[in-house]
Amino acid sequence: MRTSLSVPEDLLAEFDATWRAEGMDSRSRAIREAMAEYVERHRDLETATGTVTGAVVFDYEHERVIEALHDVQHDYQDVIISTSHAHRRDRCLESIFSRGPADRFRALVYDLKDFDGVGRVKVMVL
Repeated sequence: MRTSLSVPEDLLAEFDATWRAEGMDSRSRAIREAMAEYVERHRDLETATGTVTGAVVFDYEHERVIEALHDVQHDYQDVIISTSHAHRRDRCLESIFSRGPADRFRALVYDLKDFDGVGRVKVMVL
């Protein structure tokens, strides 16, 4: 199936350089692989059951989200074991270590992804 999408020029240039450096034969193949990895990560998070231990790492614009971010962290203190905060240029980097019911961990991840000022959210479920 053919499709089209809009991508910032600088991101596309970096993506093209990456798949070429890895020796892939086409942008289409690289996009299919990236999509499959995205779906797999989502499926792993959605199918987790019972008690899970995991980490969530994300970056954000401090001034835009800090108060609301603290509210979310307080809302999930039943599953958050600890947090760690670092500064990287004009953004902050936060890691949250969690243990608890899979549905609460999933809700925490989705709430963090819902902020406009939050950039990438990386999740690892053990």
